[in-house]
Amino acid sequence: MGSDGFDVTQSGAASSGVAMSGGFSGSSLIAEARRYLGGNPTGRGSLWCARFLNMVLERTGHRGTGSDLAASFAHYGQRVSGPEVGAIAVMSRRGGGHVGIITGIDARGNPIMISGNNGHRVREAAVSRGRIYAYVMPN
Repeated sequence: MGSDGFDVTQSGAASSGVAMSGGFSGSSLIAEARRYLGGNPTGRGSLWCARFLNMVLERTGHRGTGSDLAASFAHYGQRVSGPEVGAIAVMSRRGGGHVGIITGIDARGNPIMISGNNGHRVREAAVSRGRIYAYVMPN
């Protein structure tokens, strides 16, 4: 995928995921994010995963980071040791980063994440757990 879209899809679809029990407000974050599956509610042409996540957070009563940088979420909220439903996952990639919300775990033990600007749209897909360097729970 080019610099305008981050493709986190790997073998195994999100529908094959095994849901984990959610945290305090994880289900509201996930439900809000899923409203935009397949679209781009930000109006931006590139680099909008963090903007999408900030929008979802604000619409569910949370404060976001206010930044368009995915890495800003590594210093947000409360750090948790691993993937939890409703946690924010921060990933690194060549040329930048990516961020989304954990919605479950697939059969291979990889987190399933919903995120903006994944293939130029909001998408829910499994990601390699080794690519995630921070998990945080929203404020």
